[in-house]
Amino acid sequence: MSISRSRTLALVAVGGFAGANARWALGVVLARLLGPSAAASLLPTLAANVTGAFALGALLTVAAAGRLRAATKATAATGFLSSYTTYSTFAVESALAGTPALLAGNVVANYALGFAGAIVGRLIANRLLDSDGGAVT
Repeated sequence: MSISRSRTLALVAVGGFAGANARWALGVVLARLLGPSAAASLLPTLAANVTGAFALGALLTVAAAGRLRAATKATAATGFLSSYTTYSTFAVESALAGTPALLAGNVVANYALGFAGAIVGRLIANRLLDSDGGAVT
């Protein structure tokens, strides 16, 4: 079933608003837990990117299986997860990391853990789909 462009726009906007706020809240919570340090300042973005890659891997696997409504995909993938994850912040934080080792570690961690998160998300979604424990919407 197709959804109208205006409804899609509204769903993406609502998802984007929620994702941006979730990303901000994650940063606030982790900053309080970890305290100030160069390495700790990189972890909120890493956490958002890895958990977002996991969620997107699972979500798109479910969508590819035809088990996700277009409205849910627009809200969750295009809206929420696009705002929750952040390549631009990752790039700037890496450039400003302070030392070459911290820069390299941040780049490797974001890419390696991001890919791993997406793969694990897909594996879990496939396992849940294979068990066919009910409709995923």
